[in-house]
Amino acid sequence: MLNDLYWNIDPILFSLGPITVRWYGVAYVLGFVCAAVLIWRLAKRWRIRVDADALLTIMFCVVIGVIVGGRLGYVLFYGNGWEYYLHDPLEIIAFNHGGMSFHGGLVGALLSGIAAAKLTGIPYLTLADLGCVAAPIGLFFGRLANFVNGELWGGPTDLPWGVVFGGAAGTMPRHPSQLYEALLEGVLIFIVLFLLSRKRPPRPRGTFLGVFLILYGCCRFGIEFVRQPDVQLGYLWGGWLTMGQLLSVPLVLVGVGVLVYALRMKKPQAGLPELTQAE
Repeated sequence: MLNDLYWNIDPILFSLGPITVRWYGVAYVLGFVCAAVLIWRLAKRWRIRVDADALLTIMFCVVIGVIVGGRLGYVLFYGNGWEYYLHDPLEIIAFNHGGMSFHGGLVGALLSGIAAAKLTGIPYLTLADLGCVAAPIGLFFGRLANFVNGELWGGPTDLPWGVVFGGAAGTMPRHPSQLYEALLEGVLIFIVLFLLSRKRPPRPRGTFLGVFLILYGCCRFGIEFVRQPDVQLGYLWGGWLTMGQLLSVPLVLVGVGVLVYALRMKKPQAGLPELTQAE
């Protein structure tokens, strides 16, 4: 066995005077930039007019939704309890203290997408589909950043790739669950959605949102079996269910509903006036 893989990565990329750049922040920037490029290219392929102004509007709304929703989701589902935040309300917006929830960020992005759809004139489900194809890229970079930070590690393992994270994780080799999530939530889901997006004409409006919710919910539910639950929460419901699993079940159910709706209604992807062949 090769259980001597020790985590020893500096979460700080570089410091320049009072400015400190962390890998986690770089991951967020890379995720949003790559997502913006993919949305623009995919919209062009689907012949939906998304100009620079519309793209900036979409990304601005999504960034705000992800950050605000992610933080509030953490406070609500993973935080230290309402008494803690009532005692110190500023902790709710203390982003520098860490703590973001993907489920909260997803809800925030979907809600902010309503504003983006109204501002750009692109139907909401079409906009959500575009975003869902790009979302796994951000998940991939985010999970890699979790690994760099040495957080969200998995349970003990004797597998050859077990990693000793040290600190609160102790000296026992653990599942690098961050990398599992990067591969499943990032790479696998992206491949599936990207391949689906190549069909012409594009699949019905809402298809990609439904598939994304189902795949993410299933992947996250499965990975939680080897991922260590948050210390402040532990296991729920008889000592086997985690908060991540509890929040993933509704995603799958909603995803199934959205997918059934999309396949039954068969509304074509549509946006602003379609590009002509000459364009």
